[in-house]
Amino acid sequence: MKRGGDKLVTNPQGPDQGGNQRVRAGRGSKGKPVATVKFGSAAVPIYRTQSGRRVRFTISHYRHGKRLRQAFPTLNAAKREAQLVAQRIQSGMQHVTDMKAQDREAYLAACRMIEEFDVPLVSAIEDYVRCRRIAGAESLAAMAADYSKHFGHITRRANVPEVVEHLLINKQQDGVGKRHLGQIRSVLRRFAAAHPVPILEVTSADIDAWIRSLDVGPSSRNAMLRYLNILFTFALEQRYLPEGKPTATSQLKKVKVTAGDVRIFPVDQFRTLIHAAPPHLVPLLSIGSFAGIRMAEILRLDWSAVDLQRRIIEIRPGQAKTASRRIVPVTGNLAAWLDPLPRHGRVVPSGEILKESTALARALGIEWPRNVLRHSFISYRIAAVKSADQVALEAGNSPAIIFKHYHELTTEEQAAAWFSTLPKPGQWENAHDYDKKKRIVTLKPTVYSI
Repeated sequence: MKRGGDKLVTNPQGPDQGGNQRVRAGRGSKGKPVATVKFGSAAVPIYRTQSGRRVRFTISHYRHGKRLRQAFPTLNAAKREAQLVAQRIQSGMQHVTDMKAQDREAYLAACRMIEEFDVPLVSAIEDYVRCRRIAGAESLAAMAADYSKHFGHITRRANVPEVVEHLLINKQQDGVGKRHLGQIRSVLRRFAAAHPVPILEVTSADIDAWIRSLDVGPSSRNAMLRYLNILFTFALEQRYLPEGKPTATSQLKKVKVTAGDVRIFPVDQFRTLIHAAPPHLVPLLSIGSFAGIRMAEILRLDWSAVDLQRRIIEIRPGQAKTASRRIVPVTGNLAAWLDPLPRHGRVVPSGEILKESTALARALGIEWPRNVLRHSFISYRIAAVKSADQVALEAGNSPAIIFKHYHELTTEEQAAAWFSTLPKPGQWENAHDYDKKKRIVTLKPTVYSI
């Protein structure tokens, strides 16, 4: 590059031994600098100009792609500024001074193009190279447009724990029942603790591996998946996930629950259990087994919803799992169990009643499988009425599920025996000792185990 005009000049000799700039001064003929300040390979010429009787010393250089001219009243003042300019050029733009004119213009044009993004040129080039390696021969602009189409509407990238807490707050504000909210909280916080990453990065494989690691049965695995589906559907609604793409949970199928997974009470075992129960356990045992109401729904049930004259139990929207009202018939034997009881307030005062009932079963040597009361009711009920549609309506389930999992598990004779179970003589005098802390029932001598 020629040393003249207002161009940057490279000094092939470099700085002096002390590393300082060297200055050549002279009168300066027309068009030539009166002095040149150098620092390293950067050189800044100083020109002497005159307007009338006033003499000025001018330096000219480029900054951010723009040409700058500065005039000073004395040569020393111009030299001081030229020194700063030369140092700045040497430290940050030395490569520019060694470029050909067309290369320098290309460099400055590139700097102008990325100026709005406030990133160094080298960072922009690194991003381009990385993207080009990923894209191969594909158009980067087309790929970016496709990405924006799917991910551009996302409001922000949130971690799984953040989304879980946001969901729990919304559910609580929406008035979700305490028991149901507690189940959602338990499952989702465990999942969040295991996946403290952006929810956008969680895959269906991650979810499947986590559920399998819990080592639970098919029904429990399906329940876990339902709760996680609530989370990912919420994330999609809140724009934490891309619109128009399937969520990670939607790509997972429920585990097939075979008939062998539905376990029920044999009639003789259940009769032993309920005939040994003291009065305060009877509502839970009888309603669960002869009406098939879900345990969570029984715990929310009030006696005002039990109408023995009309022989119905009303499950209201706020009590039902499905948030829809349904009417459950009261069978003749269930009315016989409920009629002698005081009926005011909550049907089951607390969840401790369920724990005490399972403790009584253990004391009698009877196994209590998960959801055994409801499973027993549905199995015996479909054998009695022979209509999956009717049982589905009473149980608040789908006919397909009823027919698939409960059909022909019991006989009509067994169903008749189940729904003819009545209180025994002396039923209402039953009593036992219950250690709440240890969850142990101690039977009275008159109660025998099978």
